[in-house]
Amino acid sequence: MPKISVEIPQELLDDLDDHVGDDGKFVNRSDAIRASIRKTLDIMDEIDERHDRLETEE
Repeated sequence: MPKISVEIPQELLDDLDDHVGDDGKFVNRSDAIRASIRKTLDIMDEIDERHDRLETEE
């Protein structure tokens, strides 16, 4: 799996860390970030579909 580097504000990182670990929803930061990216892309696809901007495979 490729690795990337991203700069984010400390406040956002602190919020992310609140959801990571034994008491959190995610095992680690990578899992949380992957889930966030997937969710964002799903939302963007839904918006594009509503505006007929998705390319369909034929």
